Amino acid sequence: MRQLEDLKIVFMGTPEFAVTSLQRLLENQIPVVGVVTGPDKPSGRGLQMQPTPVKKLARHASLPILQPDKLRDPQFIHNLREWQADLLVVVAFRILPPEIFTIPPLGTINVHAALLPKYRGAAPIQWAIINGERETGVTTFFIEEKVDAGDMILQRKIGIGEFETAGELHDRMAVLGADLLVETLAQIASGAAQRQRQVGEISLAPKITKEMAGIDWKKPSREIFNFIRGMNPAPGAFTKWQGHNLKIFRAHIIDEVNDRREAGMIVRANAKEGELIAQTGRGQLAIDEVQIEGKRRLPAAEFLRGHKITPAEKLG
Repeated sequence: MRQLEDLKIVFMGTPEFAVTSLQRLLENQIPVVGVVTGPDKPSGRGLQMQPTPVKKLARHASLPILQPDKLRDPQFIHNLREWQADLLVVVAFRILPPEIFTIPPLGTINVHAALLPKYRGAAPIQWAIINGERETGVTTFFIEEKVDAGDMILQRKIGIGEFETAGELHDRMAVLGADLLVETLAQIASGAAQRQRQVGEISLAPKITKEMAGIDWKKPSREIFNFIRGMNPAPGAFTKWQGHNLKIFRAHIIDEVNDRREAGMIVRANAKEGELIAQTGRGQLAIDEVQIEGKRRLPAAEFLRGHKITPAEKLG
């Protein structure tokens, strides 16, 4: 039996979601002997090379850092072994090959933002909202060769707010995931961790691309409402208006009643009242926050004051 502070951990992660977990390990003085994260990438107007969010924190904490282009690179594997970790912790990183996840004697664990086996894949938070789920959660599990299919350790549920966006849920789940990670590590250190096979219906949560973010106005109001929430903040659900891409970040349902009007038609556009209402395949949807390409996000009322939209115009 060990103490939590005796574990030697290598942390693997790249985006903001992973930062919360790494920060929690450091706050609890759990020994992180090294960090593996993605390569720096060009970003911003000047396309300057930028470190990943996890690298920024690791550098601030003076932790050793590896940024492999290829996970099977022999030099990377050699360097990883030299850290002599008891355990690898993976939070929002790449798919690991067996040459990596079999290295540490206590195994490799992952923090996944879903109630496995539901929503295996890269975008579980977004798909849970798009599919209209009322709750989701976080699962810690041992990594094996089949993606997101290893034995579970712990699971915690979290409710999804009626109007909550993927970005808002992401931030709450990052905290839940960090808490669950520390609890999981404590169980592993003490020898109390119980391996549980995943049971139940399997569903997938593939990576979301910009091309997938187009709104299909023929769908019912409820489905489009959930789709907009799930695509907020990135990549942003979009439609076409007067030849421009128009992103819609927030909306609410007016009704879910069948109507003879054509899907995508503007039913009402009133700048004074701040009303911008579109017909869907079943019901009507009020558009609350938009962004036309090249401009900033605006409440519908402000957008309508600067852009002439008339009823009977078509979105899509």
